[in-house]
Amino acid sequence: MRITLFAVGRLKAGPESELTSRYLDRFAKAGGALGLDFTRTIEVVESRAATAELRKKDEAAQLARNLPDGAALILLDERGKTPDSPGFADLLARLRDEGRRDLVLAIGGADGLDPDLHAKADAVICFGRMTWPHQLVRIMAAEQLYRAVTILSGHPYHRS
Repeated sequence: MRITLFAVGRLKAGPESELTSRYLDRFAKAGGALGLDFTRTIEVVESRAATAELRKKDEAAQLARNLPDGAALILLDERGKTPDSPGFADLLARLRDEGRRDLVLAIGGADGLDPDLHAKADAVICFGRMTWPHQLVRIMAAEQLYRAVTILSGHPYHRS
């Protein structure tokens, strides 16, 4: 399954970008043997629309343009469920085993994600009830992708 990380907003050069790249590189190297291939990160510009609702609609349209046909969609949203790491790994494995060719993991903009996306998503997950800066969410998503392949492969990186 080809995995794409979609993010509203650009990650500037610096330690956040370096750490995200480190985990995505580890994921790309380890995931292929498990049928989980990292393909790319898509960054789109934050909408400049006048209202939050219009900004979310604009950003959802950008996601829709980048969503392959039949792709699984996982949204990262504060109103989502809070799985543990093995649960996230199981979700990826289940989507892969169902024969899904593509998966997009989406991080919304400052206003969040359009409610219409929630209805289309295969899963909506949250990294906790606190509000996180988008740079940290990107790092955490990259690390959890890497952690998922280590869990699925039995690697000792994850300790339960």
